[in-house]
Amino acid sequence: MNKNLITIILVVACLGLAVVLIVVKNQATTQQTSNTSTILDFSNQLTSARDQITGLSQVNLVLTNDLASSRETSSTLSNQLADATSAIVKDEQQITNLTDRVTDLEARNQALDQRTTELTNTIAQLDTEITTTQMKLANSETNNTFLESELKKQVAERTALEQKFNNLSQMREQIHKLKDEALVALRLQWMREGTDPSRPQVKGGQLLMQHTTPANNPTAAHAPANNELNVEVESGGAVRVIPPMTPGTNSPPQ
Repeated sequence: MNKNLITIILVVACLGLAVVLIVVKNQATTQQTSNTSTILDFSNQLTSARDQITGLSQVNLVLTNDLASSRETSSTLSNQLADATSAIVKDEQQITNLTDRVTDLEARNQALDQRTTELTNTIAQLDTEITTTQMKLANSETNNTFLESELKKQVAERTALEQKFNNLSQMREQIHKLKDEALVALRLQWMREGTDPSRPQVKGGQLLMQHTTPANNPTAAHAPANNELNVEVESGGAVRVIPPMTPGTNSPPQ
């Protein structure tokens, strides 16, 4: 009886232990599954974080390169702005010089116009005197030698004045030519720099872009390098035009 009871108790105990083991095993399996899922989730999160870090590193590298490029571009634009400012100052000085040259040529042209008028009046007066002398010579039978001498003298004076008049005409043509060249050079300078008073003013950005185009445009117009007109007035009043100096010629003897 006691043996059966003990056997029953042992069987019940074994069944209880088996149930406990099964429950514990199920709990362990469930916990392991949960842990595996948690580990897998953390692993996925870690992989995603690493991918994000890699992407952010690449973005940071791109931004760093963009920043360096922007700084280099800013430095280049600053240098170009300084060059453009220097070129503007130089061009303004050239425009001032050309304006002064045009003013000087206009003054010289006015003086030549006045001198030409005086010579024209003198030649007309000599023509009248020559005509009068010729009439006197034709009507007079005496003192022909004196009248012929006076006629020759007046003709010689007229010839000399005509020579001066021709020289002045050449000087006027030369001065007109120099004035036209100076005005053309000034107009080209205005057009190239965008400072033509008859056209809208160019803004600073456009002016900077004009100076940052391919440097030293070979088709840019330049004012003539040597258009000086030298005039020598002799002691007798004669005017002699000295041709402009060129690099391949020597200066005329004084």
